Amino acid sequence: MNEKLIRLTILFAGLIVAHLGVSLFLLASLGSDPFNVMIQGLSRTIGKMADSPLITHGNTHMGVSILIIIVLLFVDRSYIKIGTLICMSCGGPIIDLFNSILGNIITSESGMWFRIVCNALGCVILAMGMSVVIKSDAGTGPNDLVGVVISDKLQRKFSIIRMIVDACFLACGWLLGGVVGIGTVICLFLVGPVAGFFLPRSERWINRVLQSAK
Repeated sequence: MNEKLIRLTILFAGLIVAHLGVSLFLLASLGSDPFNVMIQGLSRTIGKMADSPLITHGNTHMGVSILIIIVLLFVDRSYIKIGTLICMSCGGPIIDLFNSILGNIITSESGMWFRIVCNALGCVILAMGMSVVIKSDAGTGPNDLVGVVISDKLQRKFSIIRMIVDACFLACGWLLGGVVGIGTVICLFLVGPVAGFFLPRSERWINRVLQSAK
């Protein structure tokens, strides 16, 4: 099988896993992840200034993603691959599918401890799936690329850079009026370190898959 096709298949599998984590995170209703806190704040601020119904969370998310890609075209376009576009276009529908499946099991009415466990589990699953997407070398979602590029350019641990980037997203979003909850804090301190733990393991697993396919 063509290596590029295998890598894209691995990326898509990682994307499904990652967005299962996102769905668990969102259904727990304990606060948005740092990036979406920023998107929420931007959407509200720009919406008030422009007074337009077109300024939605989704449109703002897409706009920021496009802006990140434009910046990367000047910084290092090698990071932008077909998988980046797949992540942009498929993430939403995958989350919607998991939300429809799990929406009656995890709700805002569920017990607080159950929601906290779902939130933390979602962060771990998100980090695991994200590590597979990154190490597939077929492309990464624009918001995740921010941490990846900075980590590579500065030659610093991804887990630390990810936490710093998420903290910046969170601070910007909070200043712009985004909603911060306990789930946001859990995500801030959990996703980066867990992703750092899984990255080398995902790389070894992907290499074994590629070797066995030859």
